[in-house]
Formats: sequence, structure tokens, C-alpha cells
Amino acid sequence: MAEVMERRYSGTPVRAPRVPVRPDEAAARRSLREQIAHLETELGALFCSAYPRTGFDWHVSSRGGPRVLSLVELEELRDELANRLSHNRRILGDRTYVEELNRCRIEEMLLAPEEHKWVVIRNEDIGERGCKSWHVRPRFGLLGMLMNWWRVRISSGCPLSRGRGPAPRPLTVRTT
Repeated sequence: MAEVMERRYSGTPVRAPRVPVRPDEAAARRSLREQIAHLETELGALFCSAYPRTGFDWHVSSRGGPRVLSLVELEELRDELANRLSHNRRILGDRTYVEELNRCRIEEMLLAPEEHKWVVIRNEDIGERGCKSWHVRPRFGLLGMLMNWWRVRISSGCPLSRGRGPAPRPLTVRTT
């Protein structure tokens, strides 16, 4: 016992023999696949919440057909999905901020149209589909502009598909 005590306090560390340890590859694969599945689920949920908007990168790249991916490829896929998810979240956050500002501007336009002369806000500016727009115009043309009578005109939506022109003539077949 005294010898052990002397070795411990003599300053020379006692080292245990080193046994090479292989990482558990199956556990690492399982963990990476779970992380990738979670990221894909979040990316799908973000797609659903941003549906009518365009300009996002939603695709998940293929890794060369059906095969078992190596740990390095799984890590690259996970990192790529995490980067795309954070990028899309940032873009969506910026867009929703601007859309909310436009909604507030519409409310201000309705309350005080004379402060927002000739301003036009469209449905796509507030993140909705359709052709509707809010446009501040003078109430009675030039007279309203001179008298500072302004109003918000809300469009009725998309124009008719046929347009304003006369209906086309039906094709007639001549028999000779």
C-alpha cells in the first residue's frame, strides 16, 4: 500500500492501457436520420405556413439514387437542411414583417386618406392571393384634388377573363 501511495504522490502519473474504441456507427446513423427527419418535418410545416408566397427553396436534393448514405453524407445532408430551414425562416420572417407593415398602412390609409395620396397596396403586398388593391384617389377628380378630398378605392378584384372588347364572332363553316 505504501508503494501505491508513493507512486501517486511522486509526480509520475499512472496510465491505464489504451484500448482502441470504435464509435457506434449504428447509433450515429440513427441519430442523424432522426435529426434529418425532424428538419424535413419542420421544412414541411414552414412550407404549409408560407403557402401562397413564392420564392422559397423547398427541394431536398437527391444523393444519387437509393443507397445507404455514409456518415459524412448524412452529416452534409443534415447541415444543408438546417441551413435551408434557417434561411427560409429568415426570409419568411422578413416578408411577414413587411406584410404586417402594409396591413397597418392600409388601416392608416382608411383613417386618413389625405396623408397617403396616390398610394397603392395590392393583395400580394399583404401576403394574400388575388387581384384586390387599395388605392388612394381624389374623390371628384381634379376638383377633389384641389379641395383635398381623398378616398380609398378598393378594387373589385381580378378583371373578367373575356376582357372589355366585343365578343368574338363564332366560326362559320361555308359549304360550297
